[in-house]
Amino acid sequence: MLKKGRGLACLEYPTGMYGGGDPSQAYVKLKPDGTLDVMIGTVELGEGAKTVMAQMAAESLGVPYETVTVSNFDTDTSPLDTGTFASRATFMNGNAIRKAAGEARKLLLDVAGKELEASPEDLEIRAGVVQVKGAPDRKKTVSELAAAAIYAHNTFIAGSGAFMKPAATIDEETGAIDASAAIAWGTVVADVEVDTETGIVRVERIIGAYDVGQAINPALVDGQIVGGSMMGLSSAIIENLYPRYPTTEHQARNFDQLQLVTAADMPELISAIVEEPAPNGPFGAKGVGEMTSNAIAPAIANAIFDAVGVWMNELPFTPERVLRAIEEREQGGNGQG
Repeated sequence: MLKKGRGLACLEYPTGMYGGGDPSQAYVKLKPDGTLDVMIGTVELGEGAKTVMAQMAAESLGVPYETVTVSNFDTDTSPLDTGTFASRATFMNGNAIRKAAGEARKLLLDVAGKELEASPEDLEIRAGVVQVKGAPDRKKTVSELAAAAIYAHNTFIAGSGAFMKPAATIDEETGAIDASAAIAWGTVVADVEVDTETGIVRVERIIGAYDVGQAINPALVDGQIVGGSMMGLSSAIIENLYPRYPTTEHQARNFDQLQLVTAADMPELISAIVEEPAPNGPFGAKGVGEMTSNAIAPAIANAIFDAVGVWMNELPFTPERVLRAIEEREQGGNGQG
């Protein structure tokens, strides 16, 4: 018999390491042709870090995105970064980039003030053009000013920035601690169909809503949600590194031995991006990467209970475990699998 159920799970996820103390640094420099180099230490894993860093640098300095190049060579030549983990890359590196770009912006406006015979406070940068406020005809492009900085004013337009949430201390009396740089929130709803004869769980739909602070790049955020949902689904229903835990018998040694969810296995996905800006985040952004997989399995477990009345408390929710839990409940047990 096929039975349907719906489950819900909520989560909170910290941005950066619990307790803080995980710094990121950035360095920017304006070249004579007006293009901007951004040097960071974070690693591009395919999540779009370099794209987002370029966006934030362009916005901070007031230059077109197309003129920005982001580089992360190696640990010898790049600025320090604690690592690409803990959903920290956009938040930590973004804040460092904003500081670095702020230093470069000040130098650029100083040169522009000399070239345009105006106070730097009376200047603004828009789309790669520096102009006098209220006098749009008095203007020069960033590329013109970059060249003038080097060849006329002997000025190197560059900036460095660093960001770190100071390491937290615990209040010994209350146990209170300011543990993370920001907290993101999410809710997942899963709709499932359970076959009571075979124990097979088919996930029909996953709905996820995630507070990301500010979506710097909505398309990349949506990609994180889709990817996280896929990983969460895989670990919930089929992915089993140790099928006979705690023994290592039949342990998967390679990816060709580990069963994973593929695109063909994905259910309907509906996602919503909620923006509640973090006061200390770059343009209000929070971390989003890892939390998108965390609530999938609990939501599916709750949906299975809604469908057949058994609690699944061991991953993955294989047909054998589901059937065992159903049989135990029918025999008067607590129906846990």
